[in-house]
Amino acid sequence: MTDLIQLASQPAVWVALATLVVMEVVLGIDNLIFISILTNKLPADQQTRARRIGIGLALILRLGLLGTVAFIVHLTEPVFSVFGQDFSWRDLILIGGGLFLLWKATKEIHHSVDPEPKSEEPGGSLGFGAAIGQILLLDLVFSIDSIITAVGMTEHVPVMMVAVIVAVAVMLLAAEPLSAFIARNPTVVMLALGFLIMIGMVLIAEGFGAHVPKGYIYTAMAFSAGVEGLNMLARRRRRGTRAAVPGRVERA
Repeated sequence: MTDLIQLASQPAVWVALATLVVMEVVLGIDNLIFISILTNKLPADQQTRARRIGIGLALILRLGLLGTVAFIVHLTEPVFSVFGQDFSWRDLILIGGGLFLLWKATKEIHHSVDPEPKSEEPGGSLGFGAAIGQILLLDLVFSIDSIITAVGMTEHVPVMMVAVIVAVAVMLLAAEPLSAFIARNPTVVMLALGFLIMIGMVLIAEGFGAHVPKGYIYTAMAFSAGVEGLNMLARRRRRGTRAAVPGRVERA
């Protein structure tokens, strides 16, 4: 208790906490997009429960991994080399997660644009257990990346835990609005799947030792989201114009 009071009295700790919270929230966007797209394929009565379970698993994983920080740090040590390129367990996890994201996003894009889709029950193309399993797999990849980032910013485990709890709470609050927004706007689904492909490629690049500044990634995502927002506004205005002049629509 005395140690916690001493930590709370240090301004540098509060700065580190604020920085970590922002970083964890930003890193959690990738995870939240994946959870939203995946759970929207479930039956309506299972979607909210699946999102809460998925985000809850992310919290449990991250807090559990924080308890093994010493082990997590060793994941960055090389375990073998190929043509002079060292690979650690973290690299292998990032490469595996990136390949999974590429496969999943490509499969979802193919499903969306297939001119002759197989007959399925609406919202029932994915089982609840399969969805939770895939969410758990990506939770593990994003959690390890998140914890390694946190360890590089502060050595105080309580600060990391508070940052993780706050970030996951933000994810929990944003999950329902984001999923509803994606469900209402089909074009946003394609944009989000494009984001997942980009994130998958970044994970693979990081696994092969090519550092990609996160600022570039999120700037590109923000720019694409802004363009899509303008397109949505233009479509809404066109629909309003057509509704206001029905005779023109009939003649057309």
